[in-house]
Formats: sequence, structure tokens, C-alpha cells
Amino acid sequence: QVQLVESGGGLVQTGGSLRLSCAASASISSFRSMGWYRQAPGKQRDLVATVTRRGYADYADSVKGRFTISRDYAKNTIDLQMNSLKPEDTAVYYCNVGGTDGSLYWGQGTQVTVSS
Repeated sequence: QVQLVESGGGLVQTGGSLRLSCAASASISSFRSMGWYRQAPGKQRDLVATVTRRGYADYADSVKGRFTISRDYAKNTIDLQMNSLKPEDTAVYYCNVGGTDGSLYWGQGTQVTVSS
């Protein structure tokens, strides 16, 4: 069982920045895929960004050019740098990792609120 703990959420004004971090209980080098998802009130959980073990990153169209996903092997974290934040980015952000055996793990989520 892999434990994921997100941090870095908070309240920020439009145009501001936040950096989310996801700490994993297992080595991130062992995961097949890593990513961030978000869920706004009353909406489904949507993909924000993913990165594969080989470093291929993919982003939702709505965040391309503003968000960057990265891996910090020294800290064993999966990070999401969010710049030029907009009110529509307000959501609970979840970390997700996929094991090589097909298993999926989720963190508990961290709230991001962008005020207009």
C-alpha cells in the first residue's frame, strides 16, 4: 500500500502562484505514472497533469503553459508548479500514482482557492 500526502494548497489571488507537493511512502522511481487531478464542487475529477517514468509529461489544455509537473527524486515528491492562477482553477487537487502492477493510489487532496 502506497501512502500519498499532498501539501502546498491555499488561498491565492488571480495571477498568483502556488506549488503543490506530493510525498510518497514508496520510491517514486518505482511508479509507472504520476499525476495530479482536480475536482471542483459539483464536478467530476479531471486530469491536470501527468508524467511517466520516462519523463513524458502531458497537461490538460486549460493549464498548458501555466502549470508544470515535476519529480524530485531527492525529496521523493511529485510537484505541481501553478502559475497565473485563475478562479476556475479553484478545486481540490489530488495526487495519483500508478504502479507497474496496475495498481492506483490517491492522496487525500489539498484545497486550492483562487480569488478574483
